[in-house]
Amino acid sequence: MTADVFHFPVRVYWEDTDAGGIVFYVNYLKFFERARTEWLRARGIGQRALKDASGGMFVVSATEVRYLQPARLDDELLVTVRVERFGAASLLLAQQVLAGPAPGGPVLCEGSIRIGWVQADTLRPARIPPSVLNVLEQT
Repeated sequence: MTADVFHFPVRVYWEDTDAGGIVFYVNYLKFFERARTEWLRARGIGQRALKDASGGMFVVSATEVRYLQPARLDDELLVTVRVERFGAASLLLAQQVLAGPAPGGPVLCEGSIRIGWVQADTLRPARIPPSVLNVLEQT
């Protein structure tokens, strides 16, 4: 497990909300996805280039999400990514959506996301390439 936490800012737009101006629950998963993509990119791992070079890719295999407080139209949010556990073929990530543009705000939503490595052409599970795992374990 690593204590390194990646932060990704998000602002809530109309498209993210329901008729009442509150973030629609499924959009928190989109915020999580964007943060994971930027977390990988910040470590030099572009997902398209990774797929082209290795023939594999990460896919979400499980999610568990808790909604604690609502976010609203125009709110500034901070989405976090932290590795909970490394495996040979998957990673368990802890993610949160915090209120405000800086760390330390109230937790609005939190989740546990398992991403697994698959061969892109068959979608069959495979081991994460050592070169990728080494980069991720150094964070």
